[in-house]
Amino acid sequence: MNLLETLGNPIINIGIFAAFVVLTMAVVVRVTMGGKKKSAGDFYTGGAKFDGRQNGFAIAGDYLSAASFLGIVGAVALYGYDGLLYSVGFLVAWLVALLLVAEPLRNTGKYTMADVLSFRMKQKPVRLAAATSTLAVSVFYLLAQMAGAGALVALLLGISSPLGQNIIIAIVGLLMVGYVLIGGMKGTTWVQIIKAILLILGALVMTVWVMANAGFNLSELIGNAMEKAASDGHEVNLLAPMERYKDPLALVSLGLALVLGASGLPHVLMRFYTVPTAKEARRSVTWAIGLIGAFYLFTMVLGYGAAWLVGPEAIKNMPGGANAAAPALAYHLGGTILMAVIAGVAFATILAVVAGLTITASASFAHDIYNSVLKDGKAAPEQEVKVARLTSVTIGLLAIVGGVVANGQNVAFLVALAFAVAASANLPSILYSLYWKRFSTAGAVWSIFGGLITAVVLIIFSPAVSGAPGAMFPDADFAWFPIDSPAIVSVPVGFFLGWLGSVLRPDGDQFADQAAEMEVRSMTGAGAAGALDH
Repeated sequence: MNLLETLGNPIINIGIFAAFVVLTMAVVVRVTMGGKKKSAGDFYTGGAKFDGRQNGFAIAGDYLSAASFLGIVGAVALYGYDGLLYSVGFLVAWLVALLLVAEPLRNTGKYTMADVLSFRMKQKPVRLAAATSTLAVSVFYLLAQMAGAGALVALLLGISSPLGQNIIIAIVGLLMVGYVLIGGMKGTTWVQIIKAILLILGALVMTVWVMANAGFNLSELIGNAMEKAASDGHEVNLLAPMERYKDPLALVSLGLALVLGASGLPHVLMRFYTVPTAKEARRSVTWAIGLIGAFYLFTMVLGYGAAWLVGPEAIKNMPGGANAAAPALAYHLGGTILMAVIAGVAFATILAVVAGLTITASASFAHDIYNSVLKDGKAAPEQEVKVARLTSVTIGLLAIVGGVVANGQNVAFLVALAFAVAASANLPSILYSLYWKRFSTAGAVWSIFGGLITAVVLIIFSPAVSGAPGAMFPDADFAWFPIDSPAIVSVPVGFFLGWLGSVLRPDGDQFADQAAEMEVRSMTGAGAAGALDH
């Protein structure tokens, strides 16, 4: 019997997938009825009408992608300690967001990261640089999600042909565009909230189920997982680091990318503008920390549970490999129905994340490039929203094409690239803008482009792309950078170039008034209410 057939009934999976799509689309249509979404504020921020708790769930929905659920559970099941590194890194990242970024960013900006960076600098060069970085992070993250969608849904529906997987990628892309065009940020936010609730509840149910099987004893669970791995002949010690993370530089570099990258992800940063006040922005991050923290604790239990109840070797031999760990565990615990529900939640996860990425990229192009650079900030709000909608369609089509091209390849490096670029280009310039008065236009441009280029070049010439068994091109070898993540080099480069550009090419006193206003606004919130008016 095909291993795929043992994971459930594809017909039931399709039915539950369709139910999730109909439910979320109905919610999008319902919450956007009665309004014409003419203003940029409505389309980009949902009118900033969400409270901190709602936005906290939406942030969790944006952040907890299918890679978080399926990828980390699989990583813990196969590699134990190494998988836990991702859980801890993603969780700690939110402390950086809460302490340094959330409130000042909400107080200073309008719709995009570029609003903050260009507040007290020359508009066009800074907005162009920030938009380039935003689009780069969003596109690479989007390609990873789209390619992952093809592999995941094909696995769960029993589709093995490349054509069938490509059709799935196209369907996901079209649904994504539909959510954005119909609902804007308001509809997308409600999709994120629903998806976060479903994902966390699903993970909670499975976690309690696994712990019940282990007598609610974590030590017994881990011990059983290690015994199962040993009896299967699995060579990895689930409580010890693998060889690649015994290198301190590799470990520190990965940690920098995970911990600092989250605070620079454009689609997460944009979430802070959907709340009416800085207090609600702070509250939303607090909610997000609680939800995300609980979820990553669940993934640890689910990973070791899959290693125990399914077995590492069985997981490795399934179609999809590590990504099959969570669905296989669901099937083992609750049979076809639980497996189908978990599969449907994973599908909803992909749809929600790609919708969030699409609206972020379209907002960046329409607001920062079209309006601010090409139209000198004089475009009518209706025209800007129209451009954003057209951009959403274009990005959706590009994502479909890119997902088809990347289908079947190792896309893990795309996610690593997104985090590395966010940590290297976006975060240094954001922190400098918020906390250093002498930060200049040249410093911002040098920091963004320097961090972006350094991160991309180092990843291209790293073992993530060539020269290693798990690389995108395993048969080629043009890697000269020794570790997967470039953050240990590219993050300091981003900070250094931001300082160097500001020292060598200061703006002088021409933006002194704006700098003073930004300091007051970012720290106190005074005057921030008008920032959302277009």
